[in-house]
Amino acid sequence: MSLTLHFHPLASFCWKPLIALYENAIAFDPVIVDLGDEHSRAAFLKISPTGKMPALRDDARDRTVLESTIVVEYLAAHYPGPVELVPADIDLALVVRQADRFYDFYVQDPMQKIVGDRLRPLDKTDPFGVEQARGQLRTSYAIIEQEMQSKNWAVGDAFTMADCAASPALFYANKVEPFGDKFPAVKRYHDRLQQRAAFARVIEEARPYFKFFPYNNG
Repeated sequence: MSLTLHFHPLASFCWKPLIALYENAIAFDPVIVDLGDEHSRAAFLKISPTGKMPALRDDARDRTVLESTIVVEYLAAHYPGPVELVPADIDLALVVRQADRFYDFYVQDPMQKIVGDRLRPLDKTDPFGVEQARGQLRTSYAIIEQEMQSKNWAVGDAFTMADCAASPALFYANKVEPFGDKFPAVKRYHDRLQQRAAFARVIEEARPYFKFFPYNNG
């Protein structure tokens, strides 16, 4: 098979390309990376020297593609399907890319700061940094709340790469800083994302690993 995705089912940034692959029924070989295993780690570092996931290998085109957004862009360009994740219209594509960056930088990043802090030794935690990250999430929720008042998906009526980014970002963010009742539009959007078949599949495949998530609530 031409495409191989190196990833971990629990890693939020790996969910974005998985959703893209499932949305357009793109055939690929999945390789689960275990950075705690010496052999798995060594093999993966040959593909991604930084050790960051995901990594897409395309043997047919002799290309290795790193970073979740770039992987989705690559799939849209070279393995397009019925779901146009990156619009052909350049202005709309820029809106999609901006929304993608928003969910990565202002939802995923602070969420991961909070999760990462819980994994630190007790004498190395950063309570001030965690509170800043929680504040950033609440600010982001307020922005999304306004944005999603009249839209089904991140940039309008069509599911795009921005929704691939929003799916893991909001799923995990809600675990560490729950939406509560203050952000009903965010919750409705989050619920729509979870009902999307491709994302529901990603969640189901990750379910056996949720016990390792430090904010696991079942």
